[in-house]
Amino acid sequence: MTQTPGTKRTGNFFYTKMIIDKYNQRADAASSLVCVGLDPDFDKLPERFKQMEYPQFAFNKWIIEQTAEFAAAFKPNSAAYEVRGAAGWQELKMTMDYLRQNHSSVFTICDAKRGDIGYTSELYAKAILDVLGFDALTLQPYLGEDALRPFLDRADKAGIILCRTSNPGAGEFQDLECGGKKIWQIVAETVSQKWDRNGNCMLVVGATYPAELAAVRKIVGEMTLLVPGIGTQGGSVAEAVAAGLNSEKKGIIINSSKAIIFSENPAAEAKKLRDEINQYR
Repeated sequence: MTQTPGTKRTGNFFYTKMIIDKYNQRADAASSLVCVGLDPDFDKLPERFKQMEYPQFAFNKWIIEQTAEFAAAFKPNSAAYEVRGAAGWQELKMTMDYLRQNHSSVFTICDAKRGDIGYTSELYAKAILDVLGFDALTLQPYLGEDALRPFLDRADKAGIILCRTSNPGAGEFQDLECGGKKIWQIVAETVSQKWDRNGNCMLVVGATYPAELAAVRKIVGEMTLLVPGIGTQGGSVAEAVAAGLNSEKKGIIINSSKAIIFSENPAAEAKKLRDEINQYR
C-alpha cells in the first residue's frame, strides 16, 4: 500500500486526520499528558457545593477551571452521575456542554465501559457520543467485534478498549492463556491489527502493571493508551511513562481522579502531575 499525503498509519490501516489528532494537538498545546477524572462522588463533595442547585456540575465547573491549564483530557466516570438518576444525567450533560463551550480543545472521555449486542450498542453510542457529545468512551471487548462496531464505525470518535486494567483482580481473566498468549495480549493484537480500521481505537492499560504496559506498546506501535492507576491506586509515573510513550513522546493519557479533584489544591496537584510526567518524557 502507498501512503497518500495527509494520511497516517495505525496497525495495518491508513487513515486521514482523525479524532486522535485532537488529543495530540491538545497534549502539545498544554505540554501535558494528564487526564483529570471528573468523578464527583456526591458524598465527598465539599459542603458549599452540596447546597447548590446543581452540586455536581458546580463542583465540576470549579475543578475544570482549576485544572484546565494543565489537562490534555477530562474523563467523567458515568457511575458517579448515574447513581443520582435523572439529576446526575442532567449534570453530566451540563458538564459536557460547559466543556464544549469553554474548553473545546480538551479531549473528553466517558468512562462507561460499554459493550453489548449491536442494537443496544447503537443506542449507547448515540447517547454518549451524540446526546452527551463525548470525543471518546471506554469499551469492553468481551462480546467481540460486532458488538463494538457501532462505536468503532464512528470515525469522528474514539473507542478506548479494556486491555490490561489497573485493578488488583485484573489477572483473573486477563492473564488466562489461549494458544500460548495471555488474553490481554490477544486483545492488544486484535484491536490494533483487525478492529482499528478507522484509526480511532485506543486501549486501557493500567500503570499498576508497567511490564505489561511496555509489552502492549510493542504490540500496538503508535496507538494511544489510556493509563489509569496513578495516584490512589499506587502506579508509578516514572514507570508508566518509560513503558508507555510512543515514538512521538506521546501516546499515553495518564489519568488521575480523586488525587486531584479531592485535594486541597486541585490546580497544584494537576500541575505537579503534569510536570512529573514531563520530567520523564
